[in-house]
Amino acid sequence: MAKRYASYFLGVFVSVSVTLALLQAEAAAAPPAVYIFGDSSLDVGTNDFIPECLARADFSFNGIDFPYSKPTGRFSNGLNTADQIVKLLGLKMSPPPFLYLLHKPSTFKQNILQGANFASGGSGILNTTGKQQYHRVISLEEQIQQFSTIRSNITNMTGSEAETDSILSKAFFLISIGSNDIFEYLLNLTSPPMSIPEFNVTLISTYENHLKTLYDLGARTLGILTVPPIGCFPFARAVFTPNGSCFEQAEQLAQGFYVEVAALLTKFSSEVQDIRYSVGNTYLMTTTMMEDTLAFGFRNISAACCGNGTYACNQTASFCANRNEYLFWDRFHPSERASELVALTLFGASENLVAPINFSQLLGVNI
Repeated sequence: MAKRYASYFLGVFVSVSVTLALLQAEAAAAPPAVYIFGDSSLDVGTNDFIPECLARADFSFNGIDFPYSKPTGRFSNGLNTADQIVKLLGLKMSPPPFLYLLHKPSTFKQNILQGANFASGGSGILNTTGKQQYHRVISLEEQIQQFSTIRSNITNMTGSEAETDSILSKAFFLISIGSNDIFEYLLNLTSPPMSIPEFNVTLISTYENHLKTLYDLGARTLGILTVPPIGCFPFARAVFTPNGSCFEQAEQLAQGFYVEVAALLTKFSSEVQDIRYSVGNTYLMTTTMMEDTLAFGFRNISAACCGNGTYACNQTASFCANRNEYLFWDRFHPSERASELVALTLFGASENLVAPINFSQLLGVNI
């Protein structure tokens, strides 16, 4: 099966000369504006702007394969999944962090029409996720609140909620989140303590509320990435199992998360008629790569290229030379090559990997 899919794989100043016609032209232009939400799988530097945050990647050897070997806050040796997806949309660069845009008030309103990245490494669906381990991260709820600021600024420019709705209806909303919530549950960090059924219900119902809030703010085209096989991450192999095998309980929770999210989106789309979406089964995508490593060019699917299962990637860690042959860059995150394969799969795969339609069909993009 792997061979079959290998190829797929706040007030800031604005000039009064900005007119409604210009805004409509921006919104109609291809590719679409992209608004990105989630955790470290999509974070392109949000946490760099949070001094007290401990979930950071703004140091070597992160970014070793990025232009000029620059660490940018991406938890990757190069481009991450957000970058790879927007490249396939035709964008030259990934939308910058929202917090970066706030530091550029003279161009803020112009730039937000093209998109923004709110994703914060260490964050989760639940507001408490990441706070104990990393002190300060931006939860999904807070990310959506930041997006509401963007909506308000667009409305200030258009002078019309209806025109803002029209502009945002053409945008693409990309979300990848849930892994940190599951890890913290397994590490007994979730508060209050819950049984597995209670945790699952809480997680999905909270996610549903967040998606409905995004919809109310104008999101109409959603790309949802679910939880990969986190039980096989180098961290899970080192911390949860004595022999370095995949941790089965984490695997079951990850698989269940996909099933629940897919059902949630089916239900939600039956309640509102103007939403379009794709749900990427990143669990199955990744296990497909793991089951036929040679078809995808991987020689190591269990170890971190930089650091190891218990030691983070940083300036003192050892790192591999053959990074394209590693599935994992560090103990939690995919290599640039793995992210590229996931993006290609999202745009080209069939319904068992991306449902009910893939990103190419969702966005009208041929790759």
